Amino acid sequence: MERIRQAVEQASRDRKTKAKDRPEAPARPSSKETPVSAPTHEIQYTQTRCVDVSPSLREDRKLVAAMPGNPLQDTYRMLRTRVFQELAANDWNTIAVTSPATGSGKTLTAINLAITIAMDVSHTTVLIDADLRYPAIHEYFGYTPELGLNDYLDRDIPLSSILFHPDIDRLTVLPGRAAISESAEALRSPKMVAMIQELKNRYSDRIVILDVPPVLTIDDALALAPNVDCMLIVMEYGSTSKEELREAIELLEGIPIIGTVLNKSEKKVGSVY
Repeated sequence: MERIRQAVEQASRDRKTKAKDRPEAPARPSSKETPVSAPTHEIQYTQTRCVDVSPSLREDRKLVAAMPGNPLQDTYRMLRTRVFQELAANDWNTIAVTSPATGSGKTLTAINLAITIAMDVSHTTVLIDADLRYPAIHEYFGYTPELGLNDYLDRDIPLSSILFHPDIDRLTVLPGRAAISESAEALRSPKMVAMIQELKNRYSDRIVILDVPPVLTIDDALALAPNVDCMLIVMEYGSTSKEELREAIELLEGIPIIGTVLNKSEKKVGSVY
């Protein structure tokens, strides 16, 4: 826990330095200022690798937001609406999805939220696997990447060679590949910070979602926190304790938390609070 405590202090310093030293960021360009080759709902992927995700695979991997008629679609639509409200009210567009401890379903929540946001024709979504020690997002789409986020950070590999489009309109994924041990250092590196800024500011209709490790296990979420707008906390019904949630929120003090998601609830599956 000592390393996590140190990370809390470092994250606080980073946020204060960022607010004090960096000049006021210009507003993200509007669609009039940033011409695009086609309307948001008619994007053509010419450089990004396209990956077919069959209906059977979507069902097997519980990509419920991409399954027409699935009852959980409405739950994720409700979550999307609440997220949109918070983002619009604060002029935000980057969300880190985390949890107090492992096994809460944060990765699947991040994926389904990204899919649901991408289904809104006025937005595009980039989903980033920032769980560098246990990258797994690509597995949910049945894809084995040759390159991942770690290759971008360690080598001069362009993002266009790493991103893939999982056959879901307006959704692009930046996968992980091999696990790395110095994950917190990578997440706070200048190259990672610059990449997030580029992704969040290039298009006014884009929302960036990052899947990050649990708060109470390693300090990665705290290392990344100064460079995202807000966080969403995922809990597991019957598993995540009040003490774990309280401690996680304490560690994230000063970092905007837009809400919590309760998975596997017996009263209402996928309840959002």
